Amino acid sequence: MRSVYQKYLQNNMFNRFILIVSCIFVATIIVFSSLTLMLISQSAVQRQMDIQRKTMQSVSEFVENKYQSVQDMMRDVYRDGSLATNTTYLLENPYNQYVQHRLDRYFSEDQPTANVVQYFQNKIDDDSDIRSLMLYSANQQVMYYYKDRTQFEIVSTNAARSFVPDTMVLDEDSYVSVPNIWVLKTIGMAREPMFSIRVPVSNKSLLRNIGQVLVYFDSESIWKSLDSYRKDFKGTILVLSAQNDVIFDSSGKGYGTKYTALQDVHADEGTTLNGMVVSSMSQTQGGYSVVSLISKAELGQTYSSSRNTIVTVAAVCILFAVLLPAMFISSFAKRTHRIIRFTRKVKNGDFDARISDNRDDELGQIAKSFNDMLDELNRYIDQVYKAEIKQKHTEFATLEARVNPHFLYNTLEVIRMRAISTGAKDVGEMIYSLSVLFKSYVRQKERYTFKDELEACRMYLELFRIRYSDRLAYTIDCEPQLQTLPVLKMSLQPVIENYILHGMRTGNNDNVISIRVFREEHHIRAVLADNGKGIPAGKLAELQANLEKEAGSSGSESFGLRSIHERLRLMYGKPYGLELSSEEGAGTVVTITFPMTDEGEAHNV
Repeated sequence: MRSVYQKYLQNNMFNRFILIVSCIFVATIIVFSSLTLMLISQSAVQRQMDIQRKTMQSVSEFVENKYQSVQDMMRDVYRDGSLATNTTYLLENPYNQYVQHRLDRYFSEDQPTANVVQYFQNKIDDDSDIRSLMLYSANQQVMYYYKDRTQFEIVSTNAARSFVPDTMVLDEDSYVSVPNIWVLKTIGMAREPMFSIRVPVSNKSLLRNIGQVLVYFDSESIWKSLDSYRKDFKGTILVLSAQNDVIFDSSGKGYGTKYTALQDVHADEGTTLNGMVVSSMSQTQGGYSVVSLISKAELGQTYSSSRNTIVTVAAVCILFAVLLPAMFISSFAKRTHRIIRFTRKVKNGDFDARISDNRDDELGQIAKSFNDMLDELNRYIDQVYKAEIKQKHTEFATLEARVNPHFLYNTLEVIRMRAISTGAKDVGEMIYSLSVLFKSYVRQKERYTFKDELEACRMYLELFRIRYSDRLAYTIDCEPQLQTLPVLKMSLQPVIENYILHGMRTGNNDNVISIRVFREEHHIRAVLADNGKGIPAGKLAELQANLEKEAGSSGSESFGLRSIHERLRLMYGKPYGLELSSEEGAGTVVTITFPMTDEGEAHNV
């Protein structure tokens, strides 16, 4: 990873810019797509849950209507005095006595009396969903029922021979439930998907229970309530009795079984249970509940097409977000590198080089200005210097040494202005620091002061501060009265360069170097301290020994330090020179001692 960074990113501003822009675009697209998908998925899930809720409500209303129809059936019995009396007589007396009772009343009152058997037959005829209707007499332990919806039958349910009386007592609180198996066997019906609605029958005069009315409805009739939602609802719709028996299962698999998963769960608003989203709707009066079961996978299918569309659009946007900036910036980078290559040619003395760029944008203008500058420079050289070069070869070298730096300085200034105009202020600042530093080094001054040297140091540090993105900090402190005193050229800068190259911890953000120039008795001391890597004890001893050698070469790390030390010793002798102290991992302190020279004395060594 480090080698890839050094090869493609470290010294390539355009690749870094492409990477940053692409990352920003990709991150923005991913975040926006994720938020959009989240909103769409939430909306789709909420819409599906609304459909599930409406489906449950429709089923609940259907069962409730059936329950109310049975309730109304018995209310009509109680409202009709003759019908109520005959129903009570039928349940408290044998059927033949009931028939005789009706005949007696008919002849005594000279008008027909209500026919209980025909009344309930009419109710069966009115509702095609009724599979069977039964009247159970608790006193007689007799079951009256309509076989095949039309044929009125009587069957004995004596407790000595049947479990029906016990079953009827146990199921008195179950208004909507699954038909009892013993009742089905007693009346000879097969166990098919049906649900039972039970209503107690009371003696209107004595206010005591004398039996029950049981109505069996076809469970498949519940599908009528799902006609409007059959295409939209997903998962499974269950209708459960108070004992959690499955009365209706839209999947057709669970009828008659126990569903106990919701016994301790309140799922009115939707609860996740074993990977299923469960919602329920309870009917306290009828004692039943409607349950919706839908898996998370099925919910995910409600927005799968939207998800696929968003992912596809996001992928296309990411592709364009990466390719378009890369193509634009790559084109820009190629043109910039072409300009840099030509400036290097000019630096190497090829004044006939020209940049071929006919565009009218900023880089095209820089190329045109560069070409115009070279034309003017060549004309100037032809007119002014060629004659003198032929006469004085030595002067040619001097003049060339002055022209080239000046030309490069102007070229750097043009590039700096271009960088600023395109928004690359940090690049512009680096080029400015480099050009000023370069100019200060090549410019000949009769008087070179501490102020000049510290300014060169500042520009050099500023260049690397920008280079390392503010991971380097520095302080420069010099007493005002010392700034105008002369000093040897490049007597401080090599120390800073040595720190940058060998002592700075580039991976840290707290790199600091301080430069302090102050008067001490009859001397001037410059103390340069950093918090860098420091120098191992063995290496430090070797460097200190190299400083005191009278002649000979030293390694690249000590060449700059030795040059400062030797020039001070040669010019002023002891005790002037350089002292070095360091602690590995803590930093290095370099102390340089200068003489207190007269202000009129100048050196340019």
